[in-house]
Amino acid sequence: MESLREILSPDFLLRNSLYTSMLIGFVCPLVGVFLVLRRLVFMGIALPQISSTGVAVALSIPVWLGTGQLEHTTATEHALAFAGSTVFSLTAILILAFLERRGRGQPEGRLGAAYVVAAALSILLLSKNRYAEVGWLDLLKGEIITVSNFDLVLTAATLAIVLTVLGMFQKELLLVSFDRTMAVTLGKKVFFWDVLLYLLIGLTVSMAVLSVGPLISFGFLLIPALTAHLFARNMRQFAIFASLIGGMSAFAGFWIAYQWDCPIGPTDVVLLGIIYATTWIANRLIKAFTYAR
Repeated sequence: MESLREILSPDFLLRNSLYTSMLIGFVCPLVGVFLVLRRLVFMGIALPQISSTGVAVALSIPVWLGTGQLEHTTATEHALAFAGSTVFSLTAILILAFLERRGRGQPEGRLGAAYVVAAALSILLLSKNRYAEVGWLDLLKGEIITVSNFDLVLTAATLAIVLTVLGMFQKELLLVSFDRTMAVTLGKKVFFWDVLLYLLIGLTVSMAVLSVGPLISFGFLLIPALTAHLFARNMRQFAIFASLIGGMSAFAGFWIAYQWDCPIGPTDVVLLGIIYATTWIANRLIKAFTYAR
């Protein structure tokens, strides 16, 4: 319990890391709900890695231009990384969504290829950038050690925008995701709502990758939503339970990682996996018992 008291202390050294992890934990599942509804789970895997490639490319630009290295802790570097992450995420999701709507090729194959190439390219780019390699390779592996006040504010502000838009247009976004035929029948502008949703997904992924890395981003995007989908009875419960599972797992994972001196990212994802597996088994047992009666 001593470690828990330390974490809850306002003077806790890694409090920004905890706050950022919990922000990602609460908000990412709300976006992940739409990925699950649209059966875009593979996109949830590929996008964080593609976004991290945008970070790697952005941080390599000063080297390519011969203007020198950026200091790792400066706001300039983080702004450049956020721009690269956002551009790559939005471009990728719009292209992949366009190809999916056209029905050409195999979407799983495209997403798998994009994931593998993006992962390899990220490591190659950062390995040639000595200053960026110090902190960003650790972030890509899910090792969240320190988060500056600037990063925390940027994360909170960006996710607040995402939450606001989701709250304002929840009905429209759910309708085009859950029943596109009905949306067309009711005269909804399906293309517009698709683009808006993809922009929100891309922005969330970009911010999550910049804050906690692709590993945690992928974990919180999909696993809480998949878990909540097992027992939620309606869309409201689906979204609320997914968010609660993500936020509570982020806190518990941070506590476990701090207690046992483990990397935060892998700890969070493994914990989410255990919760998902336990819930799936319990769900199966309940159904089997119900049918047996």
